[in-house]
Amino acid sequence: MSNEANYVECLVPSKASPLVVIGKYVCLALAIFFLAGVLLINTGIIGLILFIAAGVGYYFLKLNADIEFEYQYCDREITVDKVLNKASRKHICNYSVDKIEVLAPSRSYHLDEYKNRTLKVLDFSSRSKAQPDPTYTFIYDGKEKIVIEPSPEFVQAIRNVAPRKVFTD
Repeated sequence: MSNEANYVECLVPSKASPLVVIGKYVCLALAIFFLAGVLLINTGIIGLILFIAAGVGYYFLKLNADIEFEYQYCDREITVDKVLNKASRKHICNYSVDKIEVLAPSRSYHLDEYKNRTLKVLDFSSRSKAQPDPTYTFIYDGKEKIVIEPSPEFVQAIRNVAPRKVFTD
């Protein structure tokens, strides 16, 4: 039996969109404004409804402003979860290593033959512009192009079971 890792986990904090961050503060300001209107001016039920709507908007934008992606490799399967605000976890998808066509660094020449294909692109990376580029891309089942930011141990675990599909350039 080979000396392969059966379970590897990797957690990557993702950078929030500037629109989400701005929207979060706008909703907070509106919630304070409408609450002041209800308490000081007595705007009635309309002011209360607007306060609640702004508060709900702030809550959901705050959840989406602090996102982490967790990748898990276990028994020839990659699982991707989204962790919102370090509290709530949402399962996104599972990928079988058997259906991966290629896994390589995002700027690798091994991905050149897939550049002209129309693939659905899913980005589960930190979205930061670090140099050198730490992201890896894998082509899944000829339909999806998935961008992840795995640890070296994560890549090595997949390489142990699919050495002809995984490249580290």
